[in-house]
Amino acid sequence: MNGFVDETTIVVSSGSGGDGAVSFRREKYVPRGGPDGGDGGKGGSVVFAVKSNLKTLSHLKLKRVFKAEDGKRGGGQRMSGRDGRDVEIQVPPGTLVRDHESNEILADLTGDGDSFVLLRGGRGGKGNSHYATSINQAPRYAQKGVDGESREVRVELHLIADVGFVGLPNAGKSTLLSLLTNARPLIADYPFTTKVPNLGLLRLSERDLILADIPGIIDGASQGRGLGLRFLRHVERCSALLFLVDLGSADCPKAVTTLEKELSLYSAQLASRPRLIVGTKEDLETAPRGIAALREAFPGDRIFTVSAFARSGIAELKKAVLGLVVEAGKQPAGEGARTGGTGGRS
Repeated sequence: MNGFVDETTIVVSSGSGGDGAVSFRREKYVPRGGPDGGDGGKGGSVVFAVKSNLKTLSHLKLKRVFKAEDGKRGGGQRMSGRDGRDVEIQVPPGTLVRDHESNEILADLTGDGDSFVLLRGGRGGKGNSHYATSINQAPRYAQKGVDGESREVRVELHLIADVGFVGLPNAGKSTLLSLLTNARPLIADYPFTTKVPNLGLLRLSERDLILADIPGIIDGASQGRGLGLRFLRHVERCSALLFLVDLGSADCPKAVTTLEKELSLYSAQLASRPRLIVGTKEDLETAPRGIAALREAFPGDRIFTVSAFARSGIAELKKAVLGLVVEAGKQPAGEGARTGGTGGRS
């Protein structure tokens, strides 16, 4: 996802309606033909449309102003002016459109093919043929077209995934994503390898699940430290979360509590999503101590362990992820009880 853009501000304008025409019938042997001015065309509208092939908003970053075409002026012989063409702004699934000043959500576009008319074009003016009366049979005026509207809006991308990966930097999120799915994220042994969200497809039991990996979250992220907080919007729509913990760290439970705190400060609803705790790098010598500490600190959670080096624990985790998503889908909206039990690998 080079050039990944998940937020931008644009100015949009609908087209103005065309003016009505002042015209009179001109025919041989008809010296005083009546008014025959046509109506002006309607201005074009501003339409947002979802296209599944788009993955970022980078194309909107390059062009900040979008304007629909104005309607054309009416003509003689009661000929109406042509309607202005709409301007279609294509966006990826999961796009929010907000008013720039009030922050009000104007549209939430999630499905491929979804569309939303943000601003309608101005109405075309009536020609003078509409104003003829028994008293004024030759009106020399017509209606002006209605002006279009302009608005500044903020466009945000909120990725749509079933399960989101959260963890401190270097917790092994990208590595696990590559083992569970077809994703090929950048992987390296230093903090903040992941600079943008990554998506992967997990196909299991004739069902496809989308998994999302976001940059690592650190203590103080809610105050602007690190990279992760900016991207938490990309797991807001997830029905479940995986808390990834490096079993080689000195204090594994603290990693979980740090994630809980930062998620809660961002969104209490997001923090309450069903979850699994996944200990990574179980091949390390310190792993048994970390696993024991996690089980003691979080007895109500399912805790799984995996090793990318040994390729162990992956099959069990895949089944658990599917079960987690199924259970999350059965919960009433707004609830997010933890998935209890002591399942997983020791």
